[in-house]
Amino acid sequence: MFSLNVLYFSIIFAAQTSKSEIMNVNWILIIVIGVVGMLVQWKLKSVFAKFSKVLSPGGLTGAQIAQKMLNDNGIYDVQVTCIKGQLTDHYDPTKKTVNLSEDVYRSNSVSAAAVAAHECGHAVQHKEGYAPLRMRSALVPAVSISSKLSMIVIIIGLLIMNVFPALFWLGIAMFAMVFLFSVITLPVEFNASRRALAWLQSSTSLSEKEISGAREALNWAAGTYVVAALSSLASLVYYIGLGSNRK
Repeated sequence: MFSLNVLYFSIIFAAQTSKSEIMNVNWILIIVIGVVGMLVQWKLKSVFAKFSKVLSPGGLTGAQIAQKMLNDNGIYDVQVTCIKGQLTDHYDPTKKTVNLSEDVYRSNSVSAAAVAAHECGHAVQHKEGYAPLRMRSALVPAVSISSKLSMIVIIIGLLIMNVFPALFWLGIAMFAMVFLFSVITLPVEFNASRRALAWLQSSTSLSEKEISGAREALNWAAGTYVVAALSSLASLVYYIGLGSNRK
């Protein structure tokens, strides 16, 4: 999901620059993408709330949908678990678990079916050795560190740019890794949604009308990843510009 951290730190950087730099096109773009990101998240929650009230014809819960899709794809070593939170659903390839939020796990709605099938789509990717998923999984350890420290390293690097510029560019390299991760995530998420919709249709778990609702929900969910990737790109270009101007 889209994070406001990038927007927050961008405003901090802008406060240290001249008025002309504040009006920099890249900085404005970051603000615009930040606003779009919030709107997409709002729409996502709205769409999921809408289809959470529409019950699936078979009456299967998200947990049952997930188990059925796994079995239909010959996957028997992945466990379906229930976790706390809202929209916290994810597949963990290291533990081989499809983790569904409480609302999705127990609900028999169209939204629950769509989310459960989407996460199982990742399990199918894992089984088939889907290349983008393998690449993303390989980047996770490095990205988990870079996402936490890159902004701090960039800020400190800007403050001591004239003394030790290498620190700033280290931060840029770390942030570039986060951007790469967000780009690789796109085909992973879109492919998982295609697999989910195809299975929901072929298994007749949802009717054609309900498939349309599931597609709408998953499309908005995918939109959050697109916004995150665009935000990372705009921010990366902006930070590089800041460093270049301070040489």
